[in-house]
Amino acid sequence: MTATAIPRPAATEHSPYYATYITKVPDGDVLKMLEEQRRETQALLAGVSDAKALHRYAPGKWSVKEVIGHLSDTERVFCYRALTFARGDETALPGFDEKGWTPAGRFDGRSLMDLAGEFDAVRRATIALFSGMDAEALARRGTANKNPITVRALAWIIAGHERHHVAILRERYLA
Repeated sequence: MTATAIPRPAATEHSPYYATYITKVPDGDVLKMLEEQRRETQALLAGVSDAKALHRYAPGKWSVKEVIGHLSDTERVFCYRALTFARGDETALPGFDEKGWTPAGRFDGRSLMDLAGEFDAVRRATIALFSGMDAEALARRGTANKNPITVRALAWIIAGHERHHVAILRERYLA
């Protein structure tokens, strides 16, 4: 892991929308939290059958499998943004439509074990990416979805986004 801590981003480092996710993350070492989340989410998913993973808590809501696919897709997008901006590329990046991407991912046709393995690989890559960044790279800014954002904010958003969805899984799907 990097010797550079990733400080909590200031409100000026991201759009107000992302505060919803960042505030879900407790103070501390975000890289350590990302690793803890990886282990905890894998343990949670290991206890879910493929049949249960097709459950939707309400009409029009995603299944457990679709939530996991969404987490992988979103984390990849956020990491691409972080990589782009950390490397000094000032190209404005587009947003993405998770409501369109999720059905196109056809996640319900895959096993939950496969989806969990993919998410584990994505998270390990996320941790490796951020672990290799120094303070200068983490502080760089870019524009994504027409909003300015710092690289370090993306690390905290990734942690908060997973926290958000895992809480919903626990409360509405697996309770």
